[in-house]
Amino acid sequence: MHLISAGKLKKAASKYPDVATTIKAFCKTIEQAQWQNLIDVQHIYRDAEAVGNFTVLNIKGNKYRLILDIDYEEQVAYFKYFLTHAEYDRGKWKNDLYY
Repeated sequence: MHLISAGKLKKAASKYPDVATTIKAFCKTIEQAQWQNLIDVQHIYRDAEAVGNFTVLNIKGNKYRLILDIDYEEQVAYFKYFLTHAEYDRGKWKNDLYY
């Protein structure tokens, strides 16, 4: 799986030093993944869920949300948002045209 905008993900997450190791591990995991559907994602990230057209991962014990747009056929994951739980709950990210 190829992660588009990994640099943007790392930049967005850099505001939160407690998540640096987790994001680095995520980038390595997704690089090696060959996910075909949400169930495959849930084998690694058990709380992953489909919300609209996006896949939402809980990071660091539900403290953060990583939002991706995954194209399983093309094996590409597009980084969309990295949010705190509170930012996620406000729902502004749902205004995205691809949502």
